[in-house]
Amino acid sequence: MSTALAQVIEKVQGLTSDEKALVAHCLISSLEVKQDDSVDDAWAELAEKRFSELESGVAKEISWKDIKNNIMG
Repeated sequence: MSTALAQVIEKVQGLTSDEKALVAHCLISSLEVKQDDSVDDAWAELAEKRFSELESGVAKEISWKDIKNNIMG
């Protein structure tokens, strides 16, 4: 562990819960997140497929009211 990290950990221990939460938020926000373009492509392909199924009549629409009624029983 680097000296800088040890100092940060030591200082964080003296913070309030709200301050620790803010530090955690800042640390998480600072992480670089690599976006996987293949995921976006897969979702777009699936959406196009579902739309085509609706248009052709292969799939039927279900209202939100019917979905809620099925869930709530």
